[in-house]
Amino acid sequence: MAVNNPSGLLEACVVVGPSRESLKELCQAQLQGKDIKHCSLEAEVLQVHAPPFVSKESDTDGPGHAPAFSRVQRRRSFLKKKRERPAVSSNNGTKTSDSTISRADDLSVPKDIDLIALPQLCFPDGLIVAPESQEDSYHFLVFTDVFGNQTHGVVVQYYKSLQFSLEGVTYQNGHRSSKPPRLYTAYGICVISKYPYYNALRDCLSSFLVQLKTCRMDDFEEKVKEFSAKLALVPIPPPGQLQVVFSLKPLQIVLPPREDMDRPAVDLDLHLPFLCFRPEQILQVICSILTEQRVVFLSTDWARLTLVAECFMFFIHPLCWQHPFVPILSRQMLDFLMAPTAYLMGCHAHHFEEVAAETEDLVLIDIDSGTVTSSCDAELPDMPMIATECFKGRVEGLQLNYDLEVCRRGSSTDMSELRAHRRQWQRKLNSEILSVTLELIVNIFRDVHDHLNYEHRVFNSEEFLKSQETADQAFYKKVLETHIFHSFLRERLSRKNDAFARMEINTRSEAYRKPAVLEMTRKYVGPENRLNKRLGMSLPNLAEDHSLTRPLRQLSLMKNSPLIDKGATLSPGFKLPSKPFKTFKLPEFPPPLAFHYVQKYYCDLINLLSEFIATANPQDSSLLARYYYLRGLVSYVAGKRLEALGDFQNLYRTDTDIFPMELMRAVVDSLQESERSVVDRRPDLKRLISRVKKSSEQARLEDSGSVKKFELPRTHMLQEDFVRRVQESGIVKDQGTISRLFDALTVGVESAAKFSAQSVFYLDTSPDGQQKQVDPEVFRDFYTIWKETEAEAQDVDLPASVLEHLDSNERVYKLSSSVKTSHGVGKIAMTERRLFLLTEGRPGYVEVARFRDLEEVKISSAPFLLLRIPSLKIKTSRRREAFEANLKYECDLWHLMIKEMWAGRKMADEHKDPQYVEQALTNALLMDAVVGCLQSQKAIFAASKLAYFDRMKREGPMMVPKTTSETLKHKINPCLNLPTPQAVDILLYTPGELGAAGSDGGGFPKLWCTLSGGKVVVFDAASWSMQQNCIQVGTSRLSCMLGVDQQQLWIGSEDSVIYIINPHSMACNKQLTEHRAEVTGLALEDRPDKYSPLVAYSCSAEGTVIMWDVATLQVRRHFRLSCDGLRSLQIFGGRLWCCALDCVMEVRRNGTLHRKVALPDHLRGPPSFYSGFVVFHEREQLWTGCTNAGELCVWHLSDPKRPFQRIQLPDCAGVICMIKVKNQIWVGCHGSGGKARGKIYVVDTEHHKVEKELVAHSDSVQTLCSAEDRYVLSGAAGQDGKIAIWKVE
Repeated sequence: MAVNNPSGLLEACVVVGPSRESLKELCQAQLQGKDIKHCSLEAEVLQVHAPPFVSKESDTDGPGHAPAFSRVQRRRSFLKKKRERPAVSSNNGTKTSDSTISRADDLSVPKDIDLIALPQLCFPDGLIVAPESQEDSYHFLVFTDVFGNQTHGVVVQYYKSLQFSLEGVTYQNGHRSSKPPRLYTAYGICVISKYPYYNALRDCLSSFLVQLKTCRMDDFEEKVKEFSAKLALVPIPPPGQLQVVFSLKPLQIVLPPREDMDRPAVDLDLHLPFLCFRPEQILQVICSILTEQRVVFLSTDWARLTLVAECFMFFIHPLCWQHPFVPILSRQMLDFLMAPTAYLMGCHAHHFEEVAAETEDLVLIDIDSGTVTSSCDAELPDMPMIATECFKGRVEGLQLNYDLEVCRRGSSTDMSELRAHRRQWQRKLNSEILSVTLELIVNIFRDVHDHLNYEHRVFNSEEFLKSQETADQAFYKKVLETHIFHSFLRERLSRKNDAFARMEINTRSEAYRKPAVLEMTRKYVGPENRLNKRLGMSLPNLAEDHSLTRPLRQLSLMKNSPLIDKGATLSPGFKLPSKPFKTFKLPEFPPPLAFHYVQKYYCDLINLLSEFIATANPQDSSLLARYYYLRGLVSYVAGKRLEALGDFQNLYRTDTDIFPMELMRAVVDSLQESERSVVDRRPDLKRLISRVKKSSEQARLEDSGSVKKFELPRTHMLQEDFVRRVQESGIVKDQGTISRLFDALTVGVESAAKFSAQSVFYLDTSPDGQQKQVDPEVFRDFYTIWKETEAEAQDVDLPASVLEHLDSNERVYKLSSSVKTSHGVGKIAMTERRLFLLTEGRPGYVEVARFRDLEEVKISSAPFLLLRIPSLKIKTSRRREAFEANLKYECDLWHLMIKEMWAGRKMADEHKDPQYVEQALTNALLMDAVVGCLQSQKAIFAASKLAYFDRMKREGPMMVPKTTSETLKHKINPCLNLPTPQAVDILLYTPGELGAAGSDGGGFPKLWCTLSGGKVVVFDAASWSMQQNCIQVGTSRLSCMLGVDQQQLWIGSEDSVIYIINPHSMACNKQLTEHRAEVTGLALEDRPDKYSPLVAYSCSAEGTVIMWDVATLQVRRHFRLSCDGLRSLQIFGGRLWCCALDCVMEVRRNGTLHRKVALPDHLRGPPSFYSGFVVFHEREQLWTGCTNAGELCVWHLSDPKRPFQRIQLPDCAGVICMIKVKNQIWVGCHGSGGKARGKIYVVDTEHHKVEKELVAHSDSVQTLCSAEDRYVLSGAAGQDGKIAIWKVE
């Protein structure tokens, strides 16, 4: 939600110039014959105009109302030192003269404006008096307070002739001059705003100067005040695609919106730095900012300083400069450059030599010459090569010259048309530049998320540095210590879904985007298992061999291309989506500055917005939200607070991203008693206010999150602390694996002193028990060995003759020492798929075995002179003779690892779950580290604690029933990046077409999966790879999902809210809050024709059913059913079918009951409740299942008193979910006899019998969904937490 309190365009307007006394003295000096050509005067503040400019005469509007979008609560005092005080516009629109101001009084001005320094900034070269008029000049200012909040200013310097009454002024000979001298002096008008509308404010001043130069001096102050008041009436457009336009003759002024919630509006020409610098110099400037150097911009043109510096602030987004930012320093302010901290400042190029000589450790950027120089102490490191080369290539494709754009166009006589075309060209170029620079930042920091632990908010900086190229490490060492990077880390750890996160995901290489997919067994790739061509357009061929496309950890003996490893985007360039702007033109400003005229202006503005809302396309919810935002804002400043609350309620439903939280609180706080009583009578407004207060409290309580740097432990660790430390280290996340690792590192406690230095000790906690702890030295040794193994492996390069035998994404994870084998001398290498011998001498490849082909692995001994050397014998189904290797002291470890990989591969093939291979590989590598760490007689025994799959293989059969094996196609794990498995509550498949991902109406098919705590995980159903790791939708359990259209996916929650996700942007910015209890069901009604409105239904646990207009998200009808716990609803034959705990009801659209099916007599009672139903409308049948009954009941709709058929489900304790697929009913259950194992039953609806019993989950089946009636997907409860994909026959 937006948290900034919106205001008008103007914060203040300040007039700066010479005082009247100084000008009189100057004139006298000239009349006395003194040379005053180009003399300099001290500039002073002459006028300050700040809103509110008008107020209601009576006090009936309440203390909280302030017209003209003002910020009356944010003001401070300014005590002027000079005798002559500037005129200040008062609240009632009158001018306060000098004589009425007591010297003890001070001026009321916005608190962020420093009036003392402002004259120097308005005239950084000094105020010049000239005998001739000079050209008007503009420059730009940025003010930053101690909290980093910025205020922006645009200054125009224009010259005005001076005419004085010369009473008493004579020449030295006593004669008066018949013609007074003609002098021109500069005046400055500074328009200050909280928003960086540099071009717009410059246009405003340009229009105003046309009027100002023709007005009399007596009218000067009133003209400035009128100009200021008009700007104060201009509302700032909300983020999105709606720009605000207003007329300030002779120009039309355009205020572009923020296109990104996290970035200010772009109202300057971002290509200016590219006209001043070569790409190499631009990269140097960005490097100096990212490494927080003391940076000084220099130019002979004051305007360039701020504009170019601001451009670089956009270039580093989403990183944000944290230090002093003063783009313009006057000559009196040059001592600021002596500040010891990092800063970014600017000064005139005349001071180059002075600044370079007097100040050390500076990076000097000469904008005019396009050079970047630095002192020896401020030497800049080279930026990462891959990112810089990509950036240079992108810059070459930018079209920076507007003349080339318009050379084919004819001459236009319409200035507005020319300006509009120039803005359109500039916006397109700005968008391309932002894409290029964001891509640069993404490529620089792409690997950061690989070294983050989100649960514990830890960043492993040491491992991040090691993962970078040697030449790039100097750059990253500096960046990692900066404040700017620390803030960036906080946002990454908070999983901020900003432009960086979206581009990082969209530009990952395919190998980087498929962490959950390993290779699938080839023995299932037969013609009968392949998908037909038509289905292949929307669903993947699940029988294809997939690769382990992301390594378990960064440990590989193959050095891939760095461009592939880093995922750098080279071609084609990823472009940020840029939608065309919609325009809202403000009505003409009121002529006189009076309260009733301003109120009429607000009324006209509200009426105009109401017309736009009435005529807007209901399906364009984004545009409607912007209109609601503006109308609510204008209604509030016009004193119509109840109307403002209504608009904010519509906004909250339509787009929560731009919801103005602070403004909403201001509206509520300003309500009068009569208005509060109205709010109390409206439940919808009460709910909105309650939710806003709750959200505000949550936002305050939420810790923005400090970032912890990973450090090795210094004290002994109990198991809970040990689990946390291992997770923080990034070695492994799974708590079960970490618990087994804890057991391994605590083996041999009773004899620890005999085998090694004390590594583990017992702490007496009770008379009959002892508690194990791990010594920090053991953990340090274990961690060091783990990381050393990675580093050593990465230094080995496999020859091309070996690589050609391996699959494209296959990696080597373990390499033995050089040993003698039955096939020669060499090193045994282990990948995730096979063992092979890397022969010595001339490197060669000899395949030992694929893990799926293993038949026997045993330890033997080979004779060597008079000794017997331990050896390892490996038999496979593809080779008669056994492979034997004299592994000596490594024999036991390799025996353990190979058996674990063999068992993991076998389980993966049987269960068609590729994650088993990854888990087995993790276990094998942990064994290696444990043995290297303990180095004792019990090291192998300790490592055996990690042989999880081998133990399962020995303890029980691993075979999957034949029916299950034939029907099961694949398994995926939505909890892959979580420390523990979580229940899969809801699954939803949304169709699409391959190759249409970028189109508006298409996209790849997706599988949406909800986990506990409001998490939503999205899979690309074309490859079953995880597309979106986690979308947070509230904090409660999610209970139902519905794909409404291409732009909306509805999710019902336990917290009574319906959350709406945009499937393209993955953003959840809409909410429906009309339900009062858990939302349990969602259904979509088929439209009779394409012109009919789309209607959806939702139900909640207490029996409420709501009918929604999907386009407008408005309630069309609602009613309440009399039942016990409404669980779900469906639509068949134009009627609603609602399932409650005690009955299934057929309901007409108006809410009247048509028929009711109660629980069958033999199941009535507290233990049994309806859990699901399926309607066969064409057969006039109803199928039902109950929670504590292992049977299905089949009813005739014509006789709903008792079921005519009961189908028993063997070994089933109760039905949890059921769906219809073709002519089958698929039923998800939980096992009987205390078993948690989930089963799926496939029931033939014609013969009323169970066709298949499928077992692939270790916990109950929670949800089922169909993928185009060709696949069924099942999700299991928390002990399993996986998704199985089944073939439908």
